[in-house]
Amino acid sequence: MSPKTYKKLIAKQHSHNFRTAVEIVEVPIPEPAANEIVIRNKFAGVNGGFDMLLCRGDVPYVKLTPPFDLGVEVVGEIVAVGSDVKDFQVGDAVETTARGGGYREYQAVDAKLAIKVPEATPEILTLMPTGVSAVVALEQVGEMKSGETVLVSAAAGGTGHIAVQVAKLAGNHVIGVCGSDAKSEFLKQIGCDRIINYRTENVGEVLQREYPKGVNLVFECVGKQMFDTCVENLAVRGRLVVVGFISEYLNNFESVNQPRIYSKLFWKAASVRGFLMPLYAQHMPAARDRLLNLLYSGQIRIGIDPTQFQGLESIPDAVEYMLGGKNCGKVVVRI
Repeated sequence: MSPKTYKKLIAKQHSHNFRTAVEIVEVPIPEPAANEIVIRNKFAGVNGGFDMLLCRGDVPYVKLTPPFDLGVEVVGEIVAVGSDVKDFQVGDAVETTARGGGYREYQAVDAKLAIKVPEATPEILTLMPTGVSAVVALEQVGEMKSGETVLVSAAAGGTGHIAVQVAKLAGNHVIGVCGSDAKSEFLKQIGCDRIINYRTENVGEVLQREYPKGVNLVFECVGKQMFDTCVENLAVRGRLVVVGFISEYLNNFESVNQPRIYSKLFWKAASVRGFLMPLYAQHMPAARDRLLNLLYSGQIRIGIDPTQFQGLESIPDAVEYMLGGKNCGKVVVRI
């Protein structure tokens, strides 16, 4: 007998503490509208930074009043289709990135927002939208070329390890910054040219000593001192792309008192550029198709963090695990 209800994780209040902000509720399984499909979610990707910022109410382009749904990227299997849906059928594996559709057991979504995939595996979640973000940020915002020196912070993370491989495939020398021996070994396996473990080496000193001409392109998602160090070490006409600032997701933004950033950029004709995926949505389909081809042709390796997170109840643990910098690869929850 088919279930009548399902569970989902919602934010019940704005809070700087993800665990106290959320709760699990039970609601009826939806019937699809004419243009919709109903998906039984199997794996959800954890985007701890975005989750935390939403719970804090600090995402400028999304103003939500609690309670609201959480979770974005998910893969699953279609269990029902609306009367007007022609391109999908029950049993198809699909991926969606609809905000609020991730941390739940079932979702009804407009069929236009779903992407058919070969199978509903965690690897797909690493490519879409995580890997897609890496490609678009490097190529469209960072204007990545060949023969450059590219630095990736949080290089062993879900987005970072894809950025490392995309930059290598483009013919660049890649510096990967991470925080453990295990992550260093992983980066070595995916072809990183210079690995800096910031817990055992000083990133700024390494860059000054080994890269005196500076870094051409930085893929930066850590923030705080890492951001400052990368700005200091940009090359002439270097570009730093801000793809996040995970060091400040758990707390209020730090106030700093130092010379304005143009004093560091002007003399090098360097630049700092912000990246936000929704503002580059037109580039997503091409990046997605290319990444899938790279995956199935064996040209990139997908890193899934081996820590097991099972069920909606484990999501707070998964978010804290990621924000604590413990993950090596993409953090995934089995729904």
